[in-house]
Amino acid sequence: MMATTTRKRKATRSKSRNVQSANKLRDDLVLSHLGYVKHILSKLLHQLPAGVDAENLESAGVLGLIEAASQFEVSRNVEFRTFSYQRIRGAILDELRRNCPLSQQMLQKIAYLRQIRTGLQGTVTLEDLALAAEMPVAEVSKCIQSSRLTQPEAWCDSVRVRGHIGDNEEVSLVEQEEMQSVMADGIESLPPQMRNAIALHYNEGLKLKEVGQVLGLSESRVSRILDAARVRLRDYAKQRGY
Repeated sequence: MMATTTRKRKATRSKSRNVQSANKLRDDLVLSHLGYVKHILSKLLHQLPAGVDAENLESAGVLGLIEAASQFEVSRNVEFRTFSYQRIRGAILDELRRNCPLSQQMLQKIAYLRQIRTGLQGTVTLEDLALAAEMPVAEVSKCIQSSRLTQPEAWCDSVRVRGHIGDNEEVSLVEQEEMQSVMADGIESLPPQMRNAIALHYNEGLKLKEVGQVLGLSESRVSRILDAARVRLRDYAKQRGY
C-alpha cells in the first residue's frame, strides 16, 4: 500500500515538473519571438491603406504566436520560426477579414471597378481603368490598394514574386503598380498550396526543406510545386502583356 502511494506521488511530481517545463518553454518562445510578430505584420502593413488598426492586428498576431508556442514540439525537428509563421500570419489575416475597415461606399467602388475591369481586354493600365470608370487615377489607385483588405489571403506578400519572372527597373511607378496588381491577381488564381509555398520560400526566405516541414511535404515535392507556380505566373503575366 505504501509503495503504491509513493509511486503515485512520484508520478504526480513528475507530471507537475513536465507541465512546468512545457509552460516555461512556451513562455520563453513567446517572449523571444514578439519581434517576429512585428516583422510579419510590417510586411502586411506595407501593402495596406492608411488607417488600418496596426495595434489590433499585432495583438492578433501575438495570439497566433501563443497558439504556435503551445503546440510546438521540439521533437519535430523544425525551427520555431518556421513552425509559427503560418499561425501568426493566419491570425493577422483572420483579424483583417473579421474587422475590414472599409466603408460601404468604398466596397461599392471596388465592386464597380472589378466589373469595369472584367469588360476590358488585354493589358489595362491605371489610366485605362480610370478612364473607363470615369474616376480620377488617384482614386482608382486607392481603391486597388483598399481591395486587398477584402481578400487578404490572396494578395499577401505576393508582389515580391514579380522579381523572379523578369523585372524592368525602368518602368514607371504606375506601370509598377499595374504589374503588382497583375501578379497579385495571378497568385490569387493559384491553388492554396502553391500560394503558401511561394509566401514561405520567396517572402520568408525559408529553404525548400523548411517549406516542406511547414506544409508536410518532401523537399522534392516543394521544388516541383514552386516550378509549376512560376510557370503559371509567367504564363499569366504574358497573357496580360507582361
